[in-house]
Amino acid sequence: MAFNFSVFKTRTLSAIVFASIMLTGLIWNQWSFLALFTVIHFGCWWEFHRLMEKIDIRYKEIPNLLRYSIMLIGFAYMLMMTNPVTYPLGVNVSLREIGIWLMIAMIVLFLMGMLVFRKRMNLDTVLAMLAGFLYISLSWGLMVNLRSRVNSHFFWDLGWVLPAVIIASIWINDTMAYLTGSFFGRRPLSSISPKKTWEGTIGGVILAILLVSYGGDKLFDLPFRPLIFISAIASIMGTFGDLLESKLKRMAGVKDSGQMMPGHGGFLDRFDSMLLSTPYIWIFASLFL
Repeated sequence: MAFNFSVFKTRTLSAIVFASIMLTGLIWNQWSFLALFTVIHFGCWWEFHRLMEKIDIRYKEIPNLLRYSIMLIGFAYMLMMTNPVTYPLGVNVSLREIGIWLMIAMIVLFLMGMLVFRKRMNLDTVLAMLAGFLYISLSWGLMVNLRSRVNSHFFWDLGWVLPAVIIASIWINDTMAYLTGSFFGRRPLSSISPKKTWEGTIGGVILAILLVSYGGDKLFDLPFRPLIFISAIASIMGTFGDLLESKLKRMAGVKDSGQMMPGHGGFLDRFDSMLLSTPYIWIFASLFL
């Protein structure tokens, strides 16, 4: 894969703007974080519906009532994963409780819709929607849960650090894999994504682990060993996430899932790596942090 300066320039400029928005949502406070990933959640779902319509024409028969209710079930799950300590409302009801009641209401609405529109539904499209929940809403719910963590014995706010390390690992891996693959790539990684090479993939993972681990340790006094594991999981699983989304796009016959960013595509194009890596980071954090 030859290096294309024009493509790299477009990708870099749009990435800088995008990174500024992401950083504002990440570091301002917990509410900006929740708002940021709420937008990302619904953006991913919107593009997922469009991809599924192209993959299976029967998906177009799904009524909007069911599409919106499954999206709201996912949003309710995100609210359920918040910590009342991190997200205080100042009233007798917590954000988690609101999420539980919204979840119940949306599940009831979804099941009623299934009964009313049962003649327009089939098993494949129903399973596709459930897969969308696992693919999108589960990941962003776990991401919100990572942000909700509280650890008074940690030098930094652990809830802020974990998502930032995940995002930094994935972005560095993507950039280094692109550069390494452009200059040294020879062997294609997979027929799913012909432009990816083994050299670029391995180089991206190694450089992401080194930069995140040593940078986090030296610049921000973060613990070195956890950074190694988190950056490794994010980089490796992020690569699989990118391949999974590429497979969906190939099945749908499209180049990009959307047009959110010049040179980067849509929400799913930008967050495909994070969607697959977040659950594994959450498991690691739950077990060892």
